[in-house]
Amino acid sequence: MLNNETLLQKADAALADLTTGGLLQPAQAQRFLRVLIDEAVLLKLATVTPMKSPKQLIEKIQFGQRILRVGTENAALPEADRSKPALGKVELDAQLFRAEVRLNNEVVEDSIERGQLRQTIMQLMAEQIAVDIDEILVQGNTSSTDAFLAKFNGLLAQIGTNQVNHSDGATNRTVFKNMMKAMPKPFIRNKKALRFLTSIDSEIDYRDALGDRATAVGDRMVEEDAPTMYAGIPVVSVPLFPENIGTGTHCTSPVLIDPKNITVGIWRDIRVETDKLISEGVLLIVATMRFDMKLAHEPASVKANNVRVSS
Repeated sequence: MLNNETLLQKADAALADLTTGGLLQPAQAQRFLRVLIDEAVLLKLATVTPMKSPKQLIEKIQFGQRILRVGTENAALPEADRSKPALGKVELDAQLFRAEVRLNNEVVEDSIERGQLRQTIMQLMAEQIAVDIDEILVQGNTSSTDAFLAKFNGLLAQIGTNQVNHSDGATNRTVFKNMMKAMPKPFIRNKKALRFLTSIDSEIDYRDALGDRATAVGDRMVEEDAPTMYAGIPVVSVPLFPENIGTGTHCTSPVLIDPKNITVGIWRDIRVETDKLISEGVLLIVATMRFDMKLAHEPASVKANNVRVSS
């Protein structure tokens, strides 16, 4: 059986081509991001933008009102009838985050023997980092007492323009109806792109409410893993949506949004560094990355407050 020092030396050799000066090689960084996105829920739905530097401006352009006018043959429109798009910028300011992974001898030895140490490292880190990113994308709040969540405002903290109060009611058709009515009409035209995002138990409550209907649809809701919808808009459960906020700290806050409105910038320079703790028989891997999240257009979103989650 390999002793700790020999085992860690072999692990160090196996990791030698994982990085160049601590930075993931371009192909490795791309694969890491793919795994990261695949393992996440909200991140998979969002617009992910690789950043060339820690700060990046995203241009946005839109028309919020009619631009067609009555035309005249061989004549340009008068100046008063000409339209200008609404221009704006979204600034992504990637914040620094670090993950530390420690692998004991058993994991390292098994991975070395199968020649899969690098894959094991990348998979382990990507799986948990994906969960962590989803958490701050949803619950990030600069006023939080949690240092991790306080790095930047997430989805729930950024939505402020359009809100509805469900007054401690359970997840049902009424809350979704009111959210649709609160969405400005220009942004609800393309219903196929919209999603209701909510917590796991909230989606279960809505599914159960649909199951109470004495119809084939009701039977399918409780017997199968059929997608839940309201007015043609899918209801998506996101594991990191909180269920302990609002009235009596037993509520959640569903969101109506086109997920592509959620812009996540990830600085492409992802760093992975390794070290050996020989006396402890541990291989230490430290990953460093920077990312940020902004809503491309905050008015194109609705948040419902005080939606009770059943215990």
